[in-house]
Amino acid sequence: MAKRTRYPGRPGSPRPAGSRPTPGGGSGSPGASAPRGGLTEAEIARAAEIEAELQARERAAIADNARRRARTRGAEAAGSAGVIADAGTPLSVRAAHEYAYVARDVKRIGLTAIVMFAILGGLWVLVNIGGVGLP
Repeated sequence: MAKRTRYPGRPGSPRPAGSRPTPGGGSGSPGASAPRGGLTEAEIARAAEIEAELQARERAAIADNARRRARTRGAEAAGSAGVIADAGTPLSVRAAHEYAYVARDVKRIGLTAIVMFAILGGLWVLVNIGGVGLP
């Protein structure tokens, strides 16, 4: 005996020929009810209106976000030490702004090393050439 399942066929298997919906959407008269599980012409028109409204809102939000970013960049250029947070900028530009403190620290370390070697060189000259500290 074959195993019984809740569904008539496997997910990937083709449907029997009689169970496919017709491409025309039913009776063909405008505003008429579509076959079971389908949409009427009025519902399709309303969905198109809602989609157009949502796209208009999305475009307005994108434009508002672009204006806000432009104002933020203007403030940064005016002397503010802000960080570029735009996801569209290249990683190297974002890294240059985010890790500016690393560059400052490396410069300070280099300066400290130069000063320490200068002191060490001066002491070497005093001890070996000047004879300071010898009995």
